[in-house]
Formats: sequence, C-alpha cells, structure tokens
Amino acid sequence: MRQLIADFPQQLDLAWKNADLTTFQTEGKEISNLVISGLGGSGIGGKIISQLIQDSAKVPVIINNDYTLPAFVDAKTLVVISSYSGNTEETVSAMKLALDKGAQVSCITSGGQVHDMAKQHGLNAIVVPGGQPPRSQFGYSAISLIRTLAAYEIIDASVFASAERLGGFLRNSQEQVINRASKLADFIQGHIPIIYSETKNEGVAIRWRQQINENSKLLCWHHVYPEMNHNELVGWESGDDRFCVLMLRSADDHPRSVHRMNITEEIIRSKGAKVEDIQAEGSTRLEQMFDLIHLGDWLSLIVAENNEVDPVIITNIDFLKNELSKIN
Repeated sequence: MRQLIADFPQQLDLAWKNADLTTFQTEGKEISNLVISGLGGSGIGGKIISQLIQDSAKVPVIINNDYTLPAFVDAKTLVVISSYSGNTEETVSAMKLALDKGAQVSCITSGGQVHDMAKQHGLNAIVVPGGQPPRSQFGYSAISLIRTLAAYEIIDASVFASAERLGGFLRNSQEQVINRASKLADFIQGHIPIIYSETKNEGVAIRWRQQINENSKLLCWHHVYPEMNHNELVGWESGDDRFCVLMLRSADDHPRSVHRMNITEEIIRSKGAKVEDIQAEGSTRLEQMFDLIHLGDWLSLIVAENNEVDPVIITNIDFLKNELSKIN
C-alpha cells in the first residue's frame, strides 16, 4: 500500500493517458440530469467530483450508493456506473435498472460484469488497469469521471485544465505531505478520530474516514458544517479526552462556516478533546481537494504502520462478501 500511495501523483498522469484512449459516442442526446452510481473506493470519486462541479454543472447531479435508482431516471438521464472490479453487486444491480429504464449509461471499470454489459450494449466505457485494492485507484476513478463528464459537456473547461496539472502539483508537494501526515498520526495516536469539514468538502472528509477505516482499521466518523452545529454539537456535552478532532479547512470555506468552526473548536476543547486545524494547500479548489485527499491517504497508512496492522487486508468485508455469496 505504501508504494501505491507514493505513486498516486503518477497514477493521475497515467489516468489521463488511459482516459484519452476512449472515444465517446454522445450522439447529441439531451441530458436533463446525472446519476453517478458506485460504492466504497469506486464511489467516493463521484461524491468528490460532484461537489467540485456543483456550482458549474449544467444539470442536477445525484450520487447513488444503492442497488436501486431514483424513479426519475429515464432516457434523458446520464447514469455513470463506477465499479473498479466490475462486480460490485449493488452497482451491477443499478446498471441493469438503468439499462431497463433506457437511460444513457457510461461506465468506469477494470472488467467484470460491468465491462461485459458495456460491450454487449455498446456503451461508452473507460477501462482502467485492474488487480489493485479499489481504494488505492482513486486517481483512475476521479480522472476517468472528469473525462467522462467533459465528453458529455457537463463540466466546464477550467475544471478539465486544472485536473490535468494535478500529478505535477502532488509530486512537488509529496515530501511535505508525508511530514504533515506523520505529525497527524502522532496527534491521533490513542484517540478516536473525528473528521469535520464544511459541506462542500464532505466528499474529502468521507475519503479520510474510509481510508482510516480500511487502511488503519480504526473506527471514526465525520460530520459537516453548518449541519453539525444543529445536532452533533449538542452531543459534545458527553465529549472527553478520548476523542480528537481533525478540522479540514480550505480557502473556499464559507465565511460564516469559518466562524462556526472557530467557535465549535472552543466548545470541543472545553470538553478535554484535542483539535487540529488542517489547512488545504493549493492555488485552485481542485488542488486543495486533492492535497487533502493525498494527506489523508498518507495519514491512514502511517497510522496502520505505527499500529503494526496490514493496510491491505479487509477481513470483515471479505467475510461479508463470502456470506452474501451463499444467499440467493
């Protein structure tokens, strides 16, 4: 896993080259809404990219993490199916429903049933290299999604151009990112980590939670501003020094949310918990998001190494899948 995370900047470059091999047939069909369907390491790219483009997307964007699809899906809906293995049972089910509803379907996968159905129905599909843990291939997922949405003219050119430079940006900052991650690993040692961010960075916060869950084998949770100020903040009445808070901040945070974060930090510290502000680096929103993503990936790895746990194995998920395979 260490080498996979270290190679993330290069993966972004390779993902662009791979995506450029795909010729999209958009056929000039009208698109009135977009559904991005996927789970886990394959699905998080949809959440993050949807938040990146929420202020510029030309159609409503819905993230789907289920077996089913929203009732509104029809011939004017673009459904992007993202499954690294191509065999994620929830995503395969959603893809079949999308085809039944006559939706426009485009796929991102390394193979499996999704690839087979894409070939059978002549669908647009970006095929990525397989054989790795899905969560380690986030670069392929995110870049392939940006490339797909650009082909359907759903995102603007500025997002596309910024994304092409991500590999170089992360390469130049990687040593600094590792140092930051090492300090954060020491900060959370022996504590239950809680991740807070502003709403527009919830996808990044989810990625941090997922990576800490899977790589570090730790329970943690996340919440967002301003919503957490209307419920979870009251829960801090029972907070204590078992917890530590990782406060993800970026230059695009709403000014009122910044005030909320600052005041909330005072409350949390008064309960004995530790708080660390983590400022995103980068000159664009996309760079800041990926800076935090890369930092969170390194943090989860270093915590795993410090605790002498294997970041690759996912025993509970493997057991769950095996048990589900026995049920018709």
